[in-house]
Amino acid sequence: MSWFESLILGLVQGLTEFLPVSSSAHLRLTAAFASWEDPGAAFTAITQIGTEAAVLIYFRKDIARIVSAWCRSLFNKEMRQDHDARMGWLVIIGSIPIGVLGVTLKDHIEGPFRDLRVTATTLIVMGIILGVADRLAARDETGGKHRAAKERKSLRELSVKDGLIYGVCQAMALVPGVSRSGATISGGLLMGYTREAAARYSFLLAIPAVLASGAFELKDASEGGHVSWGPTIFATIVAFLVGYAVIAWFMKFITTKSFMPFVYYRIALGILIIVLVSMGALSPHAAESAH
Repeated sequence: MSWFESLILGLVQGLTEFLPVSSSAHLRLTAAFASWEDPGAAFTAITQIGTEAAVLIYFRKDIARIVSAWCRSLFNKEMRQDHDARMGWLVIIGSIPIGVLGVTLKDHIEGPFRDLRVTATTLIVMGIILGVADRLAARDETGGKHRAAKERKSLRELSVKDGLIYGVCQAMALVPGVSRSGATISGGLLMGYTREAAARYSFLLAIPAVLASGAFELKDASEGGHVSWGPTIFATIVAFLVGYAVIAWFMKFITTKSFMPFVYYRIALGILIIVLVSMGALSPHAAESAH
């Protein structure tokens, strides 16, 4: 991998990680359209550490409060009813599905799931689901001609069941094209949470999964020696800087705007990929890694 490729891929990772469009799909597609080698699952996991560092800094006050309350709840029974302590447990519980499936489906994630036809399908299907969830949220928030607006749930109402459902939604993002934020935000909206609550828990829930995945891939890559460390570290730094700016913008965007622009983009991109593959202009295995 060249330094120029790492710059572009780092920008793509940072720009798309927090938007409901699938960063893994865009890394794969960028390589395919530029006729580069597939950066691979290891590169994706390692650069996600950069964007996750942006989450740690952006939500540092929330995270410090949650970790502190959770640690105290281990020795103080009264603290177990505290909202922040419960959030700590719910993040742990919500991380179980992706942990189990990530290990179980590792070979598929790095193989068949990277087929561009699979990516195109998941872009379209998850785009439609996000669109439906967004319309339901908008209907509840504004009400209608013959109905009053419905109050949506905040994170203080998050239950163990909802936390697990969020976790299952996050696990779906193991397939390129699904989008971690897209799947979890859609799940949150369908369960009746506000846009802000769905996005905030989505980002907090991603922390253990992304850091664990990155650490696992770091260990695997260091033993296998198949990662270009200089360009990969550079891309991770770029992803962190761009990702921080994007998350700050996105959290403001969702308070007043609809997710529909992302829905239209996902569907259009998915259709474009299917058309290009069907015409033979793009191989479904284009730019696959040689590793």
